[in-house]
Amino acid sequence: MKIRIAYLLLPILAIALVGYASTKAASEKDSPVRHVVVFKYKEDATPEQVQKVTDAFRNLKDQIPGILSFEHGKNTSPEKLDQGFTNVYLLTFENAKARDEYLPHPKHKEFGKILGESGILEGVFVVDYQPQE
Repeated sequence: MKIRIAYLLLPILAIALVGYASTKAASEKDSPVRHVVVFKYKEDATPEQVQKVTDAFRNLKDQIPGILSFEHGKNTSPEKLDQGFTNVYLLTFENAKARDEYLPHPKHKEFGKILGESGILEGVFVVDYQPQE
């Protein structure tokens, strides 16, 4: 009898697990995406040049749909593990779809051109993630 009950419960458990996985995947698909960009500026970059790049980056929030927020700052970590990367930029997107639409967006491409033409960038790395609790 116990074995029969177990066989009856297995399909119910399987359906519940599939439902949970589908719901979790859907919520991750719709959850915000953080886009972390860290620049290493050349030593001879002037504060005015860095500000011009920062302003152009900030302006993307008002030019590209799906960007919820923009913030930036200079690295202040005392750990000395920054490998010379100095400036951090953080964009929060509504979801992965908004981030994916941002990447090829003409205004993002324009920003890339401004950055390239400035000649002040020595290095960059980018990390995207969906916040987890």
